[in-house]
Amino acid sequence: MAMVMSGEQQLAATRETVWAKLIDPAVLKACIPGCETLDLIGDNEFQAVATNRIGPVKARFKGKVRLTDLDPPNGYKISGEGDGGVAGFAKGGATVKLTEKDGGTLLTYNVEAQIGGKLAQLGQRLVNGAAKKLADDFFAKFAAAVKQ
Repeated sequence: MAMVMSGEQQLAATRETVWAKLIDPAVLKACIPGCETLDLIGDNEFQAVATNRIGPVKARFKGKVRLTDLDPPNGYKISGEGDGGVAGFAKGGATVKLTEKDGGTLLTYNVEAQIGGKLAQLGQRLVNGAAKKLADDFFAKFAAAVKQ
């Protein structure tokens, strides 16, 4: 099942500050919902483990995350894939752009993802709602991290 999602978040910080947080593994780990580990394994490549519940299915995903098309401090592309065992799989990517706005930084994102297995059987509305909540949780935590 394919998913597409986009959004934006106004942050009260300079683009340089937001950029520094976006590439900091400790910040990303703290902001990714359910993230247990996020370990650097290569240039801009991470091994990750995260546990999340989507409707009645709780899944522990293990996978890789890569940052590409780095354009400091304007944005990058983040992509990844995870295997949730019997729950299924998820893979996809997001384009993240940073622009100056209202004395701060406007972060915009466009996500494309694919899921399969039990997760795909839950239905588009349930999965999209859960994905939106995960994105909202990430950006709320990220906005708080940027303020620190």
